[in-house]
Amino acid sequence: MKIISVVPRGYCKGVYRAIKIAKETAIKYPNENISMLGMLVHNKYVVKACELYHINCIEDKQKNREELLDEIDNGVVIFTAHGVSEKVKQKARAKNLIIVDATCEDVAKTHNIILEHIKNGDVIYIGKKNHPEAQGSCDLSDNVHLVSNIEDIDALNDLHNVLITNQTTMSILEIQTLIDHILKKYPDAKVVDEICNATRIRQQAIINLKDVDCLIVVGDPNSNNSLKLKEIAKNHIKKIYMVECANELEEEMFENVETIAITSGASTPTYLTEQVIQTIKEYDNTKVLKKDPIDIDQILD
Repeated sequence: MKIISVVPRGYCKGVYRAIKIAKETAIKYPNENISMLGMLVHNKYVVKACELYHINCIEDKQKNREELLDEIDNGVVIFTAHGVSEKVKQKARAKNLIIVDATCEDVAKTHNIILEHIKNGDVIYIGKKNHPEAQGSCDLSDNVHLVSNIEDIDALNDLHNVLITNQTTMSILEIQTLIDHILKKYPDAKVVDEICNATRIRQQAIINLKDVDCLIVVGDPNSNNSLKLKEIAKNHIKKIYMVECANELEEEMFENVETIAITSGASTPTYLTEQVIQTIKEYDNTKVLKKDPIDIDQILD
């Protein structure tokens, strides 16, 4: 079996930065309660590794970031890589929390574009409903309108001086379809494509794969950029699996497979991806699928 390790893969600069900030925060505030407002990045093993640094994750999919703040009464709050709106920051200040902002620089850039434009117009924001990055961007103003599909676009009312932008981790294929539909309704709209470079080049690497029988995407099911890698691959690869770690690999995945490719989302620890690659190589040589323990100590390295 031919095994292709797709590059680039693994942590993007925003994830590296968020993890670095979290570790530095634990060192700086050893005697404070430290809470992440949601998952630091969308990978449960990163969250588990943060617990080793006594950083607690406050997460509830039924609540937005502002509501989650109600569960933090003191100490340090880390805003995750996905970003938050100004009203969330104001609420944290009102609670006298120590604020540490790990917002990805690309997300912060999108926020600045939105804040500048809403002074004189409306923003149509293409993103995933209930995703923290989309929530943070759309909570910036009532003039920011979230759309996730064509039906959402059709439901929009009269808007003026429209700017179209998007969540940084969307599919480069999907977003163009939605932009085209928006432009039919608002032909004078300005488009600012904010898919980050890390997302774009990882998706393009999947598009460029040729003669691959199977693709393994290593990523958390909460990770939008990981899910988009899987979606894009459906156009030209028959067998596609998403696993969080090597222990989720099954022998049936390799049946009738001559060429297999492995990639991972921008929030997936390199350690987990390398373990998947090594497990598949060993299986190819021995036809025995090993289930090795995960060393949480190596996740944040």
